[in-house]
Amino acid sequence: MNERERQRLLDSTQRKSGTIGEEIPETVTVQGSEVDLREFVFECKRLEAVPDEERERIEEMERKLKRERLARKQRIADDDITYEEGERLVDVIRGLDRAINALEGLDSPSLSEELRRKRIRDAEKLLSLVEQAT
Repeated sequence: MNERERQRLLDSTQRKSGTIGEEIPETVTVQGSEVDLREFVFECKRLEAVPDEERERIEEMERKLKRERLARKQRIADDDITYEEGERLVDVIRGLDRAINALEGLDSPSLSEELRRKRIRDAEKLLSLVEQAT
């Protein structure tokens, strides 16, 4: 692979839009261990709230995924690999990014939940104004 192709691949790992349409990999090897990544993420997303004991496990997985992402990016930058192998690494990196984003967003309420909370606050304000007026 020439340097221009290498740089194109590295640039594609930085694009924020790169994860759009990407799926979380079914499994991925992280630090030598096979991880059922998609199942792990979906299991975490099913939780109503993240308990403290699960939060620690999730944060550890996030750290591992970030290290694995960096290691794969380094392979693109430093190793003597083919362009096709680099493309496969970029695909895995995008899947890792997708999983990392999903895990980081667990504490954030969904848009529908935020709208529901806003409606409740607005209704409470309106009720308070009506009570003050009477």
